[in-house]
Amino acid sequence: MLTDNNKIFHRKKILTTFFACAGILVFLFGRLVYLCVWRSEHYSQMAVDLHERERSIKAARGRILDRNGVVLADNKTVCTVSVIHNQIEDPEAVTEMLCRELELSEDYVSKRVEKYSSMERIKSNVEKTTGDRIREYDMPGVKVDEDYKRYYPYGELASKVLGFTGGDNQGIIGLEVVYEEYLEGEPGTILTVTDAKGIEVEAAGERRIEPVSGQDLCISMDRNIQSYATQLAVQACATKQADSVSILVMNPKNGEIYAMVNVPEFDLNHPYELPEGTDENLTAEEKQNVLNGIWRNGCINDTYEPGSTFKIITAAAGLEEGVITPESRFSCPGFIVVDDRKIRCHKIAGHGSQSFTECMQNSCNPALISVGLRLGIDNYYRYFEQFGLKKKTGIDLPGEAATIMHKKENMGNVELATVAFGQSFQITPVQLLTTVSSIINGGNRITPHFGVKTLDADGKAVQTFSYPVESGIVSEQTSATMREILEKVVSEGSGRNGAVEGFRVGGKTATSQTLPRGSGRYISSFIGFAPADDPQVIAIAVVNNPQGVYYGGQVAAPIIRQLFENILPYLEIMEYN
Repeated sequence: MLTDNNKIFHRKKILTTFFACAGILVFLFGRLVYLCVWRSEHYSQMAVDLHERERSIKAARGRILDRNGVVLADNKTVCTVSVIHNQIEDPEAVTEMLCRELELSEDYVSKRVEKYSSMERIKSNVEKTTGDRIREYDMPGVKVDEDYKRYYPYGELASKVLGFTGGDNQGIIGLEVVYEEYLEGEPGTILTVTDAKGIEVEAAGERRIEPVSGQDLCISMDRNIQSYATQLAVQACATKQADSVSILVMNPKNGEIYAMVNVPEFDLNHPYELPEGTDENLTAEEKQNVLNGIWRNGCINDTYEPGSTFKIITAAAGLEEGVITPESRFSCPGFIVVDDRKIRCHKIAGHGSQSFTECMQNSCNPALISVGLRLGIDNYYRYFEQFGLKKKTGIDLPGEAATIMHKKENMGNVELATVAFGQSFQITPVQLLTTVSSIINGGNRITPHFGVKTLDADGKAVQTFSYPVESGIVSEQTSATMREILEKVVSEGSGRNGAVEGFRVGGKTATSQTLPRGSGRYISSFIGFAPADDPQVIAIAVVNNPQGVYYGGQVAAPIIRQLFENILPYLEIMEYN
């Protein structure tokens, strides 16, 4: 029998338990209300995410258009074929069909069909006709999604400039990678609902987040000029049995590049194909090295000894510094002695007494060496830097090589002498052409480039690109004098084969020997510009290791002459009266 104290204690215990339980119930109810009301959207979304399956939709990559709107890089509709393990009803039938339609091995396909994953990609970049056939089988668990593959209408044209894309449509080399952020667009998504077993709930349908297409890229290249320059390069490569031929055509006033050719080119639609005759037993690394060589852009990736075309830079520095005038006299006995070194002229008998203008017409080595020595190491190096030769041009292509030059502290008179006529250092064709442009255009160092602007789907400009210009590289007077001298090089001197009837053309030839000396391998080149009094187009041709006659005036100058004969009227550059 309970005492009064025990009864009181018992009641308190019951009340405490009751209130505790009531408190827990109130808390749970409140928590339930909170989750059902205030957090309902969150948990609803979690439930949806748990049962939603996501497939990516590629965005249409922006096209690349030439200066006249001609499409150089486009998109082709292709398909991606995938499988979802949980939805496949007949694995053997699916495997057999995919092997047959996609021409894949049974081992490869069956491993992916049997793999437990949310989605397994079988093959991408499948031709649309093939994708449509697979879709018609209507096999559960087989998904065919349409996306895009890059397509280049002109095959090899400007291959090392345009570049190409990878399996995921991302840029790999060339303009495709430099302008990736504008071209790539934003991918979309297909969302489907599945049950607990991963089977799609057909009644739920699917949701789509549409992709956003990339912007079109307008470039300064002219397809017609690029095509004709390519024809000339191919012809020169064949007739001279040369290793390669590069041609670069540019507006010297603003740096817009009309053409950049590097023959041999490669097929942009099949960039991983190796040339015929390539060893089939190459390792993966060896194969990649071969491809890297095929993809190299000689105009910007490779350096070479420029030879006599570099005399333009030495002459401009000498005129600017005032150590020479066009009338300055030089005597050439066929050689010049610098310290303990006897350096010969290409004309062994010598040119005799001549004005500096005649020295440039005759491409006289001793005369240009004398100009370099008059300038001295400090001044010459200062002009080398002032002309922008110690930095890259900033062209909008990847992998530009820098000039390889002696350090100032390592330059003696012999090194200065050899640099003055274009030997013992290396430069890229684009750097040389850019520097010559700054000398003949009034003294403005321009930035060579392709990118002009991007366009949206409606053809409206989104981004217009601008490029730095440095003024005061040389004076207007020096620039005008150099134009006159270089015009005489073509009209009366070693550049006669670069002359174009009816037009005033300036230019300079070069013949340089590759290392090691005595190898019998030469590089023939020519720089030409027109009209000589007001340059609107400048071009360089570089022929690597021509067989037989190898002089720049006989090998490279005719290439630029033929180029100008066709493109000067095309560019509506008026004939000289």
